[in-house]
Amino acid sequence: MPVKIRLQRHGKKGKPFYWIVAADARSKRDGKYLEKIGTYNPNTNPASIDLDVDGAVKWLQNGAQPTDTAKAILSYKGAMLKNHLAGGVAKGALTEEQAEEKYQAWVAEKEAKISAAKDGLSKAKEDAKAAALAAEVKINEERVASVQEAENKAIKDAADAKAAAEAAEKVVEEAAPETIDDAQAAASDEGKAE
Repeated sequence: MPVKIRLQRHGKKGKPFYWIVAADARSKRDGKYLEKIGTYNPNTNPASIDLDVDGAVKWLQNGAQPTDTAKAILSYKGAMLKNHLAGGVAKGALTEEQAEEKYQAWVAEKEAKISAAKDGLSKAKEDAKAAALAAEVKINEERVASVQEAENKAIKDAADAKAAAEAAEKVVEEAAPETIDDAQAAASDEGKAE
């Protein structure tokens, strides 16, 4: 029975989530599998991979062939290196302790690279947030200034209108006594004429 280490798709449409499985090469992509080795979520940045390295090495030593994508994932997590080092131990090229030491050094170096990449991503995200906040503050200040300017103009217009109304009222009051006197005189003339 030929065994493959491959990805089995799960998740919903547009949001894939994969299981890394050891399965018979003749079974369907999402069908029966022999063992679930890990998970792979490409939706996060960076992609999150949870892998049982020892389980993957066991299957590789038993002759399982990884697909191209699965091989890239196994290499990324160090399963291919650990399998290679286990082959060197079996041939007597190095001891178990030396192999474990090399593997741990590689893992530490890889973790440093991954953390640096995550820091770079988070710094870029924070810079983008800061730039967006600065732009928003500038826009808000412009809005406040324009509203203040509009309020000042409205106050000035109201004061001008009030002053014009007072001036018109004065003109009416000054003209009104003469017309009132004229109107009363005209009324009294009419009364006398009757």
